[in-house]
Amino acid sequence: MNDNRTNLKDSEPVDGPVKVVDRRRWMGGETGAPVEPLRKPTYLEELERQIAEKDRAIKDYATKYRESAAEFDQVRARLRRDLDRDIERARRAILADFLEIADNLDRALAAAPSATDEAFVRGVDLVRQLLLARFAAHGVTPMEAEGKRFDPAWHDAVSLTEVDDPAQDEVVQAVVKKGYLVRGEVLRPAAVVVGKYAGQEQASTP
Repeated sequence: MNDNRTNLKDSEPVDGPVKVVDRRRWMGGETGAPVEPLRKPTYLEELERQIAEKDRAIKDYATKYRESAAEFDQVRARLRRDLDRDIERARRAILADFLEIADNLDRALAAAPSATDEAFVRGVDLVRQLLLARFAAHGVTPMEAEGKRFDPAWHDAVSLTEVDDPAQDEVVQAVVKKGYLVRGEVLRPAAVVVGKYAGQEQASTP
């Protein structure tokens, strides 16, 4: 009778948390052999593979985009340079055409006889000065050629003249047509007469 009461007492619920101790040997089982690690499900491995491929594709697209953008910038810069060069060439051609007007005004002033109306001469000279001022506003200035050493890049030799001074050999003696510069570059070379030292031929003659 007492034993039954004891068993009933033991089976009564116990207040508070119940601690359960798992004494099974999960790591090695009963034999102690290592257990293989759990593998990822096949569908998860496939998703990871697809994600890696997408990442590689995105990197490739980004690289190609940067290369294309750099190439586009280079092409745009080259087109801009070509356009600027064409505009400058056309601008210089127009300015060179207007130089003929300045030449004609210079000829008119040089050929005007002394008996010509002074007011008329002043008017022509005023027009010439206004034209040169407009040239200067666009970077066009007359070239100083007389007395300079002949330079085929700046001068166009139309004739030679003998000189007695060897220091004047290959020096511009006269200007037939003025040359002009635009921003320091030759717009039109000056047509000039170049000195040639006469003693050179005499010295070379036996």
